[in-house]
Amino acid sequence: MSGTQEAGAPVPTPNESVNVAQSAETAVPGEGKKQIRKEQLRVLYTSPGFIIGVVIVGFWIIASLLPGILTSFDPKEFVEAGPRVKPGSEAWLGTDKNGWDVYTRVIYGARKILTIAPISTAVAIVVGTFLGLVMGYYKGWVDEILSRVIEAILSIPIILMAIVIIFTFGRSTTVIIGTIAVLFVPAITRTIRSAAIAESDLDYVMSAKMRGESGFFIVTREILPNVTGLVVVEGTVRLGYAIFTYTTLAFLGFVGGNITDADWGIDVSQNYEQIAREIWWPSIFPAAAIASLVIGVNLIADSIDKAVNS
Repeated sequence: MSGTQEAGAPVPTPNESVNVAQSAETAVPGEGKKQIRKEQLRVLYTSPGFIIGVVIVGFWIIASLLPGILTSFDPKEFVEAGPRVKPGSEAWLGTDKNGWDVYTRVIYGARKILTIAPISTAVAIVVGTFLGLVMGYYKGWVDEILSRVIEAILSIPIILMAIVIIFTFGRSTTVIIGTIAVLFVPAITRTIRSAAIAESDLDYVMSAKMRGESGFFIVTREILPNVTGLVVVEGTVRLGYAIFTYTTLAFLGFVGGNITDADWGIDVSQNYEQIAREIWWPSIFPAAAIASLVIGVNLIADSIDKAVNS
């Protein structure tokens, strides 16, 4: 008969009914999140800016990993064209005062910057995200103390702080990476802190607290996944700043290594005075390489930001 329990069918207990209801409630949000992620990825992958940025950055990554497939010269090899030859058939981007091929030095110069900048950015992101989540979730005296320290660091000019750190601890690659990371941790921390404060007042965090979850669990398993998009955006943006910071330090002579090594910042520093004598190519092309890499990174960062907020 219609509306009656079918013979032999199990009757759900109250607990089972609650579990079924909860499953029905959570299934829709989960599917919704997956759909949102798919849509964000679709927006990202179809973005012209993202495609152009990936092509530019991808080229420089290939140059840093496999320079031998892009040039047959060594960066310190005296080429037959001779010194100070203009760009042309003898040397695509000309030669510098030492008779070294500028194109080859630009290709090999990508290696150091694409090692130091990403590593320092990754360190800054990890530390800054951790501090931001802790400050945003626990608030109170933890937030007050760390906020005052961050404000003090942010009040110091970036390059001045970098020079002081390098003079104190040396010019090794490890110090350079640590220095650039320290410079960006405060800004990243402040951004993630704001997001964590907003998230910590939402229902899902309150629910986790009521379940008796630990602060570490809530921060890492509840809040962090919901600010991952912001973390990715911050990472790509800071990578562009890290590239500029390293090349500035290299230009000023505050990085270790041999000044004859292929390095975009050092090459600009060693050759820019010759522009007044109309020998512009040994410094302009490394500078253009820096600009192109930063533009590529920024195009990717902008595309990710638009996809996350779409």
